[in-house]
Formats: sequence, structure tokens, C-alpha cells
Amino acid sequence: MERIDRRLAQHVDWALALLAVLVVALGSTTVYSATFSQADGQPSPLFYRQLAWAGLGVGGMVVTLCFDYRKLERYAYLLYGAAVALLAMVPIVGIIGGGSRRWIHLGVFALQPSELMKLSLVIVLAHFFQTEGTRETYRLRDLAVPTVLYSVPAVLILAQPDLGSALLLGFVFASMVVVAGIRLRSLLYLVVVGSIAVFVAGNALWGHLKPYQQKRIVTFLNPEADPLGSGYHIIQSEIAVGSGKVWGKGFLKGTQNKLNFLPEQHTDFIFSVYAEEWGFGGCVVLMLLYLALVWRGLEVVARAKERFGALLAFGVTAIVFWQAFINMAMAMGMVPVVGITLPLFSYGGSSMMTLLIGLALLLNVSMRRFMF
Repeated sequence: MERIDRRLAQHVDWALALLAVLVVALGSTTVYSATFSQADGQPSPLFYRQLAWAGLGVGGMVVTLCFDYRKLERYAYLLYGAAVALLAMVPIVGIIGGGSRRWIHLGVFALQPSELMKLSLVIVLAHFFQTEGTRETYRLRDLAVPTVLYSVPAVLILAQPDLGSALLLGFVFASMVVVAGIRLRSLLYLVVVGSIAVFVAGNALWGHLKPYQQKRIVTFLNPEADPLGSGYHIIQSEIAVGSGKVWGKGFLKGTQNKLNFLPEQHTDFIFSVYAEEWGFGGCVVLMLLYLALVWRGLEVVARAKERFGALLAFGVTAIVFWQAFINMAMAMGMVPVVGITLPLFSYGGSSMMTLLIGLALLLNVSMRRFMF
């Protein structure tokens, strides 16, 4: 680890850092509301844990800024292998929560390896496409190695089962492949073959899905068919979002949340809590913050001086974009409920730490472009 050079400190992207802080602040406030005990009139311990994780995440950001991100190239496969090993340990020593075995208990906290895998996959894919940088475009057969790099953790995550994280990895993988330079004809082949594969795999794997996962997919198509059963979550979320109207009901005044109609209100459906309290206006503000964060990330990609940094920055930006988009769309009933949290917003230590460190890598790429 190196001390941050004074010249580097002068080039920190404070706008990007401020956007991240604002999203974390809004998220922590909403976690406070989502977990507030009306009976006791006291904040939940989950709120204080979220603040602690945010503080640790900021510390992790500072440490990450002290490293030259280019050194990650030599450790890319080591980091990837460690993340895969942790995923492989989940079925053996993992603990169950919410019907899935996704966490490894480490004494004072529970680690979710799938969160670490998101960042590890971005790093290893950036390294691969950097080493193959002499190619202008890639054919399908050129993508055998990155496909395996994605497929191994995706299968392990699906086995937990965690459909949401596996899908997110897929979107990030596809985004990085497109940006790395896949041929148009190969991309069309990939879309056609992928669609057929999804259809065939869906039919083959349908019987292996958990009953609640099957219900989520069926419910997405027609939630009103079982309003008190499998359609309950989506319907209650849509009611919460709609009941916020233009300016919302006010902080701590969301009835869907306080009367416990909303499921997983501090994680998967935290956007519904926020929308009910702050309305359409508040949702526009939050969406603009995410769009600004993504836009700033793409600016870092455009300004990066070498391929590894550009791909690394793009991968982190893709994680934020897809995770935010899917979670919000899920809360509004636009996509099936797949169990994806809102980045930097929902409660969760592993997610908070990983995303903040990922954003630190964005800052790292941005400020070190002046050193080339």
C-alpha cells in the first residue's frame, strides 16, 4: 500500500464521491424508517448496523484509493479463485436466511460471497480483455474463457438458490462483452442462441426451482390471480408506490410499511418504503442521483488512459446500473421478484462494503489517469 500522492489527491472526483454519499444517506434514512419500532419509539439495531457498515465502507474506500488499481491485474485470478472458493463453501458451512443458504457466518458478521463475486468477476473479465487487447472484435469462440469465468459462479449462486444475483452477474458479463468489442454478427448469434438456451433451460430447470421461485415467475404475469398468496408481495409493493402520489405521506408515515404489509421492507422492497414516504418527487430525485452516478462512471470510462482501467470502471458502473434498474422495476411490478437489493440503499453489510469499494476503484481509475 502506498500513501496517496498530493497530486493524486488533487484529482479525486469529489462529485462522484458526493453522489455516493447522498445515496447512502438517503438509504440509511429509509432503513431507519423501514425498521423503526412504533411500539418502542426506538430505532432498530439494523439502522445502527447499517451506519457501521457505511463507515467501514468509507474506510475501505480510503484504503482502496491508496493502491494503484493496475496492480489488481496480477491478482485478478487469485481474487476470482478466492471468491469462487467462498461460494463453494456456502452449501457446506453456510447459514440459511429467507429460505436460501447464502451467507457464511464469521463470528461478528455474516458474509455473502455472491456480493464479493460481482466485483471479482469484473476484475477478472477486465484482466482477460486487457490481455486480449490486440483484438478489435471478438467472435463467439474467442469468448469461451470469459463464458466459463461467468458460468462457474453463476451455477454456484443458482444452487443457493439466488436467482437475482445470478441474473445480475449475467447482465454485467453481457455488458462487458459488448463494450470489449464483440462482432455484430456474433452478438446476433449470441442473442438468438441465448434466447433458445434460456427457453430450453427454463423448461428443464422449472421442476428444480423452489416452489416460491415458481410462484414468483407465475405471479409476475398475473399477480391478481392469487392476491393473498403468491401475488401478495407485488400487489402490496405497487400499492405502496402508488399511495405516495406526488409528494408522499412523509417520513415515518408510510402506512404500508408501518402496518407491515410490505415484505422485506428494509432490503428487496426498500424502494417501496421510500416511494410511499416521498412520493413521485422523491423517486425522481433518487433516480436522478443514480443516473448521475452512472453517468459519472461512464465519464471515468471515457477518460481512462488504458484498457484495463476502462473495463474495470465500466464493470463497476454496470453493477450499479443493473442492480438499481432491476430493483426499482421489481418494486413497481415491471419485472419478476428476483431478490435484488437497491445498491448503496438497502440494508446489507456485504453489499454496502463491496459497492463502496467498487466505487473507490472508479475514483482510483479517475484520479490516476493523470499519472500516465
